[in-house]
Formats: sequence, structure tokens, C-alpha cells
Amino acid sequence: MTAPPTIRIPRWIQLVGLPVLLLLGFLVAEALGHVIFLFLTAAVIAFTLNPLVRDLTRLRLPRGVAVAVVSVIFATAFIALLVALGTVVVSETRSAADRIDAYLTEENPASGKTGAEIDVDRLQQWLDTHGLEGVKLEQQLNDLTDSIGAGDVSKYAQDAISFAQGAAKSVILFVFSVILVVVISIYMLLDMPRLEASIDRRFPPHGGLPLTQRIERALWGYVKGQAILSIVIGTSAGVGMWILGTTGLVEGAERYALLFGLWTAFVEVIPYIGPWLSAVPPAIYALVVDPIGVLWVAALFVFIYQIEGHVVVPNVMASALRLHPLLVIFGLLAGGALYGIPGVLVALPTMAAGRAVWEFFGERIDLESWEEPTTRPVAVEVDVGQSDTPEPPRAVSGS
Repeated sequence: MTAPPTIRIPRWIQLVGLPVLLLLGFLVAEALGHVIFLFLTAAVIAFTLNPLVRDLTRLRLPRGVAVAVVSVIFATAFIALLVALGTVVVSETRSAADRIDAYLTEENPASGKTGAEIDVDRLQQWLDTHGLEGVKLEQQLNDLTDSIGAGDVSKYAQDAISFAQGAAKSVILFVFSVILVVVISIYMLLDMPRLEASIDRRFPPHGGLPLTQRIERALWGYVKGQAILSIVIGTSAGVGMWILGTTGLVEGAERYALLFGLWTAFVEVIPYIGPWLSAVPPAIYALVVDPIGVLWVAALFVFIYQIEGHVVVPNVMASALRLHPLLVIFGLLAGGALYGIPGVLVALPTMAAGRAVWEFFGERIDLESWEEPTTRPVAVEVDVGQSDTPEPPRAVSGS
């Protein structure tokens, strides 16, 4: 493997040119954030699917047919996953809504009170027996549960209309953006050989992998690592909630264990933030059913994420990103500031691809050092010896 030639960047370009380039990049990103996001997302999809297209072309399939086959398979798998998740979420949500409605509205024949009223009475009795008689929550909470049970129809209807209008607009923009991303990624996949040839012609690999294949390897490493991490953590959360439910520590948790596991696997895609978000729905459920159950839910998720942080992540994701945690947090915040939750989801694969690009060009760029040499060059006197050219005769002055 031969060493690639390096380009030496003088100090004045480092001092002036690079800051100006960063400023221009920031201004362009701020002005064209939506367009840049669409093209980045399409590029991530195209570079991730390109190895599959390349494998199909080796079977003597035309490039266009291979792109169509891979695109259809990818779209079918994505839609099937959404439908499966949507079916589970809708079913579990309807069951949870029925349970909450019964908890707030159905009266116990023996006591003539709803489940919410009984729990409020128990809470008030606990406060009274522990020296907190001044805290009067019973009447306020009963009024709150009555208002929720009865429902302010006009207010809820107006809120539902406002939500529907905003949701319809968001759905239309989302569908339009998805169509653009699909079209752009297909064009990128069709022109990928031309792009690879152009990059290899200007930046030869010199015995290593080409730049495009380094990007593909980085993206596939991230995708495989994240898939393993989500499956392991999501399964652990679902099984843990099922155990808490079947043992009676959190009543009814086994009914929603699948929903909690899917939620945990989904938000695990967001590092650092995902672990906190994944514990919120189970904790809220436990708080409604039995406040003591929150402690068991907290203990479960603390245990899961201790295993994640000390066992799963170091062995699975260590080779996927290879980025400093502060840089990862900055990328997540920047993606969220530019495009919200979708920006956060695209930030990490983009950074993984960016690391591959940085490593590729890092081998070919040499920044001139700003350090002064520790020793000054010493002048060495060299004896050149006698000259072969005869000296001209000297004039002799007369007396």
C-alpha cells in the first residue's frame, strides 16, 4: 500500500481561509437548512443501499433494475414495519384508554366510588396518618377526576379541531418531504458509479478503500450496531415490564409490555436522550396504577441502562461511531436545532459518514505547523579547496 500524496496547507490559509469557510458553511446551512436536510437524508439512504445494488449488478442485472428492486424491498420493509408498529400501538392504546376510562368513570358497587376516587381517599388517609393533615388533596383531586370523567365537550372539540388542522398540515409537508427524499436517493443510486469514478479519478485510493466505500462501511457499521442495541434494550425493557406485571409489582404491566418494549427500542436510536424518554411511559403508567410501582420501574430501567452502558454499548457501538461523546452531543443538538426530531435521527449516521470522509482526507492533507523550530540552522563553513581556474596575472607596478 503506497502512501497517498499530501497537500500542504500554509498557515495563512489556516488563519484566514478556514474560518471564512466555516462561516460561509454556517450561513448556507442556516439559509438552506431544509434543502440540506433532505439531501443529507437522501445521501445517507443512497450510500446505505448502494452495497445491495452493487451486489445485484454483479449478478448481471442492469443498474436501473437493481435500483428498482432494492428500492421496492426497502420501501416494502419500511411500510410493513410501520403497519406492524401502528397495529400494536393502536391496539394497546385503545386498551389503555378503555382501562383509564373505567378507572375514572365506573363505580364500585360496594363503595359507590370510582377507582380514582378510592385511590384519592387512600392518598388522603395516608397524608392524614403521617402528620400531613394540612395537605387537603381529596376535594381538589375528586373535582379534577369528575371534570375529566364528565368532560368539557366544547373545549375538547375545539382542541381536537385545532390539533387536526395542525396535524393535517404537518402530514402533508411530511409526505411531500418523504417523496422528495425518495426521488433524490434514487437519482443518487443511479448515478453512484459516475460519482465513484469521478472521486477516484481526483482522489485515488492508493491501495486502500475508495472514499465512497469507506462511507458505506461507516454507515453499515452504524446501522448494524444501532439495530442490535435497539433489539437488546427493547427486549430487555419489554421482558422486564412483563415480569413486573406477572409478579404483581406493577399491576397490569404485562398487558402493555410489548408496547413499552417497542417504545424503548424506537427511542434508543436517540443516544443520551433516548434512555430518559424510554422510561417515561412505564413510569407514568405505574404512577397511575400504583405509585409504589414507580420505584420498581425506576429500578428496572436503571439496571437495563447500567448493562447498556457497561456491556452492550462498549462492545456493539464502539466500532460504529468512534466519536467523542461531546461531539456526538453537539451533533444531536445541531440536528435538533436545524430540523427537530428528524434532524436528531439523521445526525448520527451523517456524523459516521463525516468521520469516514475526515479520515480519508486526513491522510492527504498536511497542515503547516505553527510551532517555531527548537534549533536554528547553523552555518557550516565549507572548504571548497583550490580552484581549477588559473588566477589572472597580477600587474606589477614599477619602481
